[in-house]
Amino acid sequence: MAEMTLDEVVEKMRDIDFTTLFTKSEGGALAGRPMSNNGDVDYDGSSFFFAKEDARAVSEISRDPNVGLSLQGTSGLLGQRPFFATVEGKAQIVRDKTAFEARWTADLDAWFPAGIDTPGLVLIKVEAKRLHWWNGEDEGEVVL
Repeated sequence: MAEMTLDEVVEKMRDIDFTTLFTKSEGGALAGRPMSNNGDVDYDGSSFFFAKEDARAVSEISRDPNVGLSLQGTSGLLGQRPFFATVEGKAQIVRDKTAFEARWTADLDAWFPAGIDTPGLVLIKVEAKRLHWWNGEDEGEVVL
C-alpha cells in the first residue's frame, strides 16, 4: 500500500461533488443513495449532507450510525485514471439552524425552497474513521 496524507487525499477529492451514502436498512442490508457535498470540499474528516427528517437515510442512521461513503473522481488529463475513495464513519443527525447556516449554499434552494426554515430539515454529519483510496496504480488508507 502506498502512503498519502489526509491533505493529499483531500486535494484529490476536491473536485468530487457527489458521493453515495450507505446506511444499513432495518433488515441489515446496505442501502445507498447519492448525496451532494454542495461544494464543501475543505475536508477535515467530516462530510455534511442536507436531508428531510422523514428520509429513510435519517431513520436508518438513527438506528445504526455506522455508514459508508463512496466517491469517484472523473478521469484525469491525458488518460490518467480516476481517483476513488471510500469512507467508513459514524453519522449523526444535526437539527441546529446555526449549523444549517454555516453549510447552506444557494443551490440547495431547489430542494429546500424555504431555506434553513424548511420544515423537517436536518443535516447529516459523517465523521470519518477510515478513508481508503485508489488511484489506478496505488492504493492506501488514512485512519483518522
